Amino acid sequence: MQDSCRRGEGGPLDVTEEDLALINALQIAPRLSWADAAEVLGVHATTLAARWERLTAAGAAWVTAHPMGDPQKMCLAFVDVECELHRRAEVTQALAAVPEIVTVEEAASNRDLMLTVITGSLQHFTAVASKLHAIEGLVKYQTSLATRLHTGAYAWRINVLNRSQLQALRALAGPEAAASAPSAAVGEPLPASHLAILPFLSTDGRATAAEIARALDRHPATVQRQLNRVLASGALSFRCEIAQRYSGFPVTCHWFANVPPGQHEAAAEELRGFRNVRLSASTTGRTNFVIIMWLQSLADVMTAELALQQRIPGIELVESVVMLRTVKRVGWMLNPDSTASGDVVAVTTGAPELVG
Repeated sequence: MQDSCRRGEGGPLDVTEEDLALINALQIAPRLSWADAAEVLGVHATTLAARWERLTAAGAAWVTAHPMGDPQKMCLAFVDVECELHRRAEVTQALAAVPEIVTVEEAASNRDLMLTVITGSLQHFTAVASKLHAIEGLVKYQTSLATRLHTGAYAWRINVLNRSQLQALRALAGPEAAASAPSAAVGEPLPASHLAILPFLSTDGRATAAEIARALDRHPATVQRQLNRVLASGALSFRCEIAQRYSGFPVTCHWFANVPPGQHEAAAEELRGFRNVRLSASTTGRTNFVIIMWLQSLADVMTAELALQQRIPGIELVESVVMLRTVKRVGWMLNPDSTASGDVVAVTTGAPELVG
């Protein structure tokens, strides 16, 4: 399923500290009511609603939901792609149209593209990977499978709120916030009737039961019950995203590293002290650990590498790769300036774990 509503087509938005505070609040509690947000931020609810509408219309921020990429419950894979130079654009678009390929990035390295893939099982991933051979212009791909997801972008924060505001927001956060960590326990499988809700939450993670009911022509009370069950199931990860250009960290760098087998958990714990980390995972393949950070400048790549070597004993940084552009981030198609385009390829996994 692909939804489209044009966003981010105007000039650059003037994102204020007040805007960042709202985004930070929704990072912690993605489905927070405007009334509750008003209590914490000290701003009238209608003002916050208008502010959010302005941010989303410009593609500067959005709330989405996607199936958990926890390797204990699903299959999370990182795929390097090489393609014919003159067909790179069409290969990129073909890959971005695949729902299970949740993120597509253009890399400044010997590989052309880097993909993040979430599927319901290794068997399902194999089926998705087999389709890559049919994409004209795609020359070669190489896969690493995550064996443990230590930290994901759901935990990344812009950190502009004070401690009391953070505590208040955590207390107000609903079940969808608790389900955003890979340690969250997935409950009973969801009935098939509930799956129609998932694409709406992918397109708008703040969608209300009334809005979904109107779109599906179902009774609001029925959809509210279904929505409550989906939120409580832990099957979805909710997150508030910000266009990278407005984050203060415009550079994305991936590191492929080797960490001694018995030190992965200790390394992951140390990485939680790095505010720049967007993802850390143990993997199969040429290396056994991947780290992704958002940085302020290219010069910070070396600074980050020094910090990694000082704080993580035994780490071997085999390769660093800077991203030239993110084409698709967790189902959302992005403009070249990193704002949301309005096109959403709803993330699906075909996961039997989700369906009862």
